[in-house]
Amino acid sequence: MAESLPEHDRILQEIESTDTACVGPTLRSVYDDQPNAHQRFMEKLDACIRNHDREIEKMCNFHHQGFVDAITELLKVRADAEKLKVQVTDTNRRLQDAGKEVIAQTEEIIRCRVQQRNITTVVEKLQLCLPVLEMYSKLKEQMKVKRYYSALKTMEQLENLYLPRVSQYRFCQIMIENLPKLREEIKEISMSDLKDFLESIRKHSDRIGETAMKQAQQQKTFSTTLQKHNNVNYGRNMHLGRSRILESKNEMTLKRTFEEDDEHDEEVLTAQDLVDFSPVYRCLHIYSVLGDGEIFENYYRKQRRKQARLVLQPQSSMHETVEGYRRYFSQIVGFFVVEDHILHVTQGLVTRTYTDELWNMALSKIIAVLRTHSSYCNDPDLVLELKNLIVVFADTLQGYGFPVNRLFDLLFEIRDQYNETLLKKWSGLFRDIFEADNYSPIPVANEEEYKIVISKFPFQDSELDKSFPKKLPMSQSVPQIYIQVKEFIYASLKFSESLHRSSTEIDDMLRKSTNLLLTRTLSSCLQNLIKKPHIGLTELVQIIINTTHLELACKYLEDFISNITNISQVTVHTARLYGLSTFKDARHAAEGEIYTKLNQKIDEFIQIADYDWTMSESDGRASGYLMDLINFLRSTFQVFTHLPGKVAQTACMSACQHLSTSLMQMLLDTELKQISMGAIQQFNLDVIQCELFASSEPVPGFQGDTLQLAFIDLRQLLDLFMVWDWSTYLADYGQATSKYLRVNPSTALTLLEKVHRGMRDTSKKNNIFAQFRKNDRDKQKLIETVVKQLRSLVNGMSQHT
Repeated sequence: MAESLPEHDRILQEIESTDTACVGPTLRSVYDDQPNAHQRFMEKLDACIRNHDREIEKMCNFHHQGFVDAITELLKVRADAEKLKVQVTDTNRRLQDAGKEVIAQTEEIIRCRVQQRNITTVVEKLQLCLPVLEMYSKLKEQMKVKRYYSALKTMEQLENLYLPRVSQYRFCQIMIENLPKLREEIKEISMSDLKDFLESIRKHSDRIGETAMKQAQQQKTFSTTLQKHNNVNYGRNMHLGRSRILESKNEMTLKRTFEEDDEHDEEVLTAQDLVDFSPVYRCLHIYSVLGDGEIFENYYRKQRRKQARLVLQPQSSMHETVEGYRRYFSQIVGFFVVEDHILHVTQGLVTRTYTDELWNMALSKIIAVLRTHSSYCNDPDLVLELKNLIVVFADTLQGYGFPVNRLFDLLFEIRDQYNETLLKKWSGLFRDIFEADNYSPIPVANEEEYKIVISKFPFQDSELDKSFPKKLPMSQSVPQIYIQVKEFIYASLKFSESLHRSSTEIDDMLRKSTNLLLTRTLSSCLQNLIKKPHIGLTELVQIIINTTHLELACKYLEDFISNITNISQVTVHTARLYGLSTFKDARHAAEGEIYTKLNQKIDEFIQIADYDWTMSESDGRASGYLMDLINFLRSTFQVFTHLPGKVAQTACMSACQHLSTSLMQMLLDTELKQISMGAIQQFNLDVIQCELFASSEPVPGFQGDTLQLAFIDLRQLLDLFMVWDWSTYLADYGQATSKYLRVNPSTALTLLEKVHRGMRDTSKKNNIFAQFRKNDRDKQKLIETVVKQLRSLVNGMSQHT
């Protein structure tokens, strides 16, 4: 009990000294103590409260008198306070009345000072805004007059210098929002101008190219004239008298060339005169300022590549006229002249690598196009004009730094095609000449006509007799052919010019093309001429004579080529003309055709032969068809007097051999079943006429009876039957000294069987005379015996074979 009392005192002290919010834990300790501690605590608490009440009462009693005194003093002061209040209220009223005017003036001063401060602020802000507005106004004006590059610079100043100072204002925000739109507008406008520029240069490309090609051609003409002028001056010391005349003429030509060039220089416009390049410069600067230079470069190059493909696409009818080619080349030259100009006046928009790549692509396409379209050209004049255009085209682009070697390589391909077109053209000319020729010697009435002929053809007259009138051995086609060959050489030379080749190469090309003309075209025309059915023996003889003279003229053609190319024939690499072999082949073909036509003519006469193979006796004279044939041969061989001896002899021998063979075949014809001895006699008379013709030497130059040997087979066979010398034939068979050495047993057997059948038919008809029947029977027995022996010889020959 005594212990719990101090604990309650401590709890009461904590309650008195602790904040009421923290009393909970202290009170909880009361309940956590011993049983009935709560009651004891409450008792202790009541005792504490009574003590405090007593202390308060003591304190109130101590201060009560002072409180009463204070209240009394306060009541005294109350009346004075009421008076003071009235006085203060009156004073305040009078003061308020007096300060109303001051307040009004003060408020006016404050308002003015606020206005003044606002005006000062506005002025300061306007001083910041005015440059912005002025620059924006300047920007609008620049946009209006299309000074877009300056407008972009103005925008840059606005963004970096002016707008940041006044960015808090709404109008500045509007400006800031509008600037990207203006930039896009400028880009669109400049791109539109660029598209117009691209369209413009596409339209003017052909004119630009035409101008550039004209200038290149004038420069080349000027250089050529100047070179000739210098060459004349160089040779002045060696040929003073003649060179003065040449020099004066050349100086006049050079002066005239200068004047013409001056006139052309005044008229010719450059690419800058024809096309305004400012849009591309402006657009390039604009995109560079906007940081989109690479985008612009890619777009420009892409569009130009598309235009290049359009330019390189030819019209389908381009090959029909030279104007089509000229327009095609002009557009290409104009395209690359523009690119070269852009390359040199801008930095980075077009590079040399880009132009070289574009040119290589274009060059491949150009070569393919020219190969295709030139193959359609059949006119050599058009091909020549195409070559001249290609040379000018190549020289023009070479002057701008583009490699053109492949174009000159292409010209060599076109040169082969040009030669083909020339060969076709000259083939027609040769055919016309041959068709118009009368194939008779050229008549010359006087010396003047003779000089005209030899001026056209290098004829060497071996005859000392210069009397007129006379006839030259060749026909009119010879000088015409010679002239046309020279014209072909000139035409071929025209293509070889300006190909940047040496004189040796040109000389070689001329000789090769001339060889083609002689060995292919002229040879083909001669071969076709010889094979034509209307060409007779007389014409063939004249053709042989003509080819002989043309062959002799080949050396003059070689001299002619050497003169126009200034290349000596002694040069190691100089090719030779193959005209000798050409004309020899034609001559051999003509000779062969002569032999063929002679044989055909002989066959025609043989076909009209009408033998009566059953005739009892001959007519006593040769057959009419054979006499006509011999007369024809005589007249024909008289024409052969102008032919080389061997040709005439060969023709005569061939004709006699063919005649002999044809007569032999007539006797041995399988359709001919029987022959009478009268028919044999008639046939013998015909062979005798053939032998007489052979012995008359229709063509001079045969030795002895060489020509008669053509009929030796027939002669021995007919003699065997006419003499009926079978015993001698059979006895001497196989011996070199045999009288009937050329008679073949099979031939004799065939003819004997036919004669045997003829005799049997005759004996049946002539049965009136009994003795004749006995003789016929004896003869038939003899024939049968001979037939058996001949068959044994034939069988022996076959077994031996």
